Amino acid sequence: MKFTSPLLRALDRVSPPEKVSAHCDIPCGIYDPHAAQVAALTVLRMDQLIKGLDRSNADLAAMQIARYTQTKEAHAEICKRELDILWHDYFRPEHLEKYPDLHTKFWNANKLASRNKQSIDEDAANQLLNAVNEIAEIFWATKNVPTRRGPSNQTAGGEFVYPAN
Repeated sequence: MKFTSPLLRALDRVSPPEKVSAHCDIPCGIYDPHAAQVAALTVLRMDQLIKGLDRSNADLAAMQIARYTQTKEAHAEICKRELDILWHDYFRPEHLEKYPDLHTKFWNANKLASRNKQSIDEDAANQLLNAVNEIAEIFWATKNVPTRRGPSNQTAGGEFVYPAN
């Protein structure tokens, strides 16, 4: 390997490799905001479960609060990661031209995910889900796919953005 590295560097100087670009690390072309939506809904559900806990057994309640909080924080982080994948790997300059507030929408959604990790606040969780749904609508619009908002059909309630077809 010691011989090949200098040789390859020398070849690169003589004949530089062609510059290539891709919109992600592995340009698979498979993107979907659904994972972020599910994560945001899970955050909401954990807030609901914490709020509805029977606190008559303090030890059991404390254990459940710890578990729900851990799950809520993990899913807020999943939501941020999924949003980051869409923002960094899928969306391109032409999308920003058409949706000039896209950066702000992502920034606000990520801030909401962080806020949800810091507190138990159903209103903030609903705001996060709505912010993710707005991004989902834009995502599908960039693919010329009509959408509809409909019930999540989960215990937490809430809506998801679905492709209409």
